[in-house]
Amino acid sequence: MSDKAYALFVEQQQARGIRLEDVKARLKELKIETPSWGYGDSGTRFKVFQKTGVPRSPFEKLEDAAEVHKVTGLCPSVAIHIPWDKVEDYGKLRSHAESLGLRIGAVNPNLFQDDDYMLGSVTNSDEAIRRKAIGHLLECVDIAKETGSKDLSLWFADGTNYPGQGDIRRRKRWMLEALGEMYKALTPEMRMLIEYKAFEPAFYHTDIADWGMAYNYAVKLGPQAAVLVDTGHHLPGANIEHIVAYLIDEQRLGGFHFNSYKYADDDLIVGSVNPYELFLIFYQILNAANDEDAAIRNTVDGIAYMIDQSHNIEQKIPAMIRSVLNVQTQYAKALLINHDEVADAAGRGDVLGAEDAVRKAFEFDVTPLLQAVREEQGLPVDPMKAYLSSSYPNDILARGKGGASW
Repeated sequence: MSDKAYALFVEQQQARGIRLEDVKARLKELKIETPSWGYGDSGTRFKVFQKTGVPRSPFEKLEDAAEVHKVTGLCPSVAIHIPWDKVEDYGKLRSHAESLGLRIGAVNPNLFQDDDYMLGSVTNSDEAIRRKAIGHLLECVDIAKETGSKDLSLWFADGTNYPGQGDIRRRKRWMLEALGEMYKALTPEMRMLIEYKAFEPAFYHTDIADWGMAYNYAVKLGPQAAVLVDTGHHLPGANIEHIVAYLIDEQRLGGFHFNSYKYADDDLIVGSVNPYELFLIFYQILNAANDEDAAIRNTVDGIAYMIDQSHNIEQKIPAMIRSVLNVQTQYAKALLINHDEVADAAGRGDVLGAEDAVRKAFEFDVTPLLQAVREEQGLPVDPMKAYLSSSYPNDILARGKGGASW
């Protein structure tokens, strides 16, 4: 790190009234959960391009995740997907994670890859299929108990492709019944994070199509249910930071699945298409972190930051490192916003002044800051370079092709 560059950065921020020690403290607290499926072979609806060296089991996925955490210091937990990560002994999986300095994060049920679910899982008109789907949800609660997980991350592919294919109102009730049964099985420290998606694979209607529907279910279920915002699950032009602010104020924002999209659910590396959007999301979160209402601050403290991406053409581990570093970068920039300056300009009706007070933070190069924080934490100042220069990328080639895939 250049001492001169960091000294200049410190001088600039002090002149703006930014307390860098507070900024650095928050950066050191940032935690981002990586997904087990992000380390395996994945792809589009058309093709999965197999890579050499991808993990062959959930245990090897954890080992790859440990490398990401080793060089970034940001990723102490790993989300799992069932049955992609199904094992005979979940206590053993938990112990393996802990031996690597990790823990098992959110448990994600899979209700979209079984032939029985072609016309829906928990909203299927066939009661036997609905019971099968609910059984899987309850199985995942049990897995969470065994692995020490606190979050159940729920996304349903349920929906229809044509008018008349299903009774929308009945399906709504079946969804609530299924969620309600799962909710009753939670332990007091667990949460249900309900995800939404406008379309795909259902193209006429999706049973949980937007944040309002997810929010409505969460409210009806109780305080242990909240909304999960996947940043790629929105129609073009959606103001995601508005949704984030609204859900925080309602104390129902549970977490994120971070990724990027250009057209729809592209599952690209987070921050790769519109980094300013990610920055503005963090602006709303950090603005709420300073709220006078303790309940709002508690909501912010409980937000789960998770990656959910399809690394189709990229090498898995470097792609994950890039993803979490992009999140860290935009979070760091958002920490440089002077909220008093924004509020003062807004209060005086100075539209351009308020916008400038937000935007100027985005335009800073935070590389000197992040390098300083990493040095203080005993981490590599360049995590990507540290990984690529290690022996691990070459070591995993012995796995060959044909590893874990979705």
